[in-house]
Amino acid sequence: MSMKNRIEFFKEGIKHIKTTGTITRSSNFVCKKMLKHIDFKNARVIVELGAGDGVITKHILKKMHPDCKLIAFEVLDNFMPFLNELAEKDKRLIVAHDSAEKIGEYLDKIDAQKADYFVSALPFVVLPDDLGEKIVSEAAKHLKKGGLYIQLHYSLVAKKMYEKAFGNVDVNFVFLNVPPAFVLVSEKRA
Repeated sequence: MSMKNRIEFFKEGIKHIKTTGTITRSSNFVCKKMLKHIDFKNARVIVELGAGDGVITKHILKKMHPDCKLIAFEVLDNFMPFLNELAEKDKRLIVAHDSAEKIGEYLDKIDAQKADYFVSALPFVVLPDDLGEKIVSEAAKHLKKGGLYIQLHYSLVAKKMYEKAFGNVDVNFVFLNVPPAFVLVSEKRA
């Protein structure tokens, strides 16, 4: 990542801390820890929530099967040029400049019934509780049985929200990130 992109992300993080939830982008260690849970050989629909400037998106695209689609949600206008540039280079990426509550609408657009995986960096601890619960509920509703919901967090405050939606949460700690992070993984079992 160029120094210009790092500075831009930092400025956006400061300006929109309540939306981004962080002032630094995810490290390679976090990206690898999140994506190790994905069976890229068999995944055909992946949904990313809170794509930011595309740091995790790029890692997903590198590993995705040629027939897989990735829907990346992001609400901040200033991150759109980064995501749109990625989408121009890779037609498997669908950029959703929209709220993650609209997961179903975007799955319909690509004729998908369910997603195989959700990968999220949404800052639920700074979002209103009802919005966070609605987004996680929508993700659970649109995740196939046996699929995984993978969430990046910097604390365990919101862990109960995933337990409520999925009935299970596996916590993975990533020390090699600034700040240190948690990757929470929930499986849709029912």
